[in-house]
Amino acid sequence: MGRTPLHPEVSQVDLQQVLEALVDPVRRSIVTQLDAAGEDLKCGSFDIAVSKSTATHHFKVLREAGLIRQYYVGTARMNALRRAEMDDAFPGLLDALTTRQAKGR
Repeated sequence: MGRTPLHPEVSQVDLQQVLEALVDPVRRSIVTQLDAAGEDLKCGSFDIAVSKSTATHHFKVLREAGLIRQYYVGTARMNALRRAEMDDAFPGLLDALTTRQAKGR
């Protein structure tokens, strides 16, 4: 395994866990920023107004809910939105979230 954290199979994650992860506005922002970027992003590149330790907690919650995958490139921890897997498991959920966030609601 090395430094790569464990990731659940999306088939093992229930909708309740995903919704609980997305209830927090910081975590919703992380997901929408990843979606808008269309590429994997370093933890430090997100526009979130929280401390590093709080951000680490938010990334962990998203990872454990199956929403993101984290891996290292050198010393940078990268974050990838697991959109295809989430779309298969929970069709329309991320579309509803990202469309609503993009409209500023």
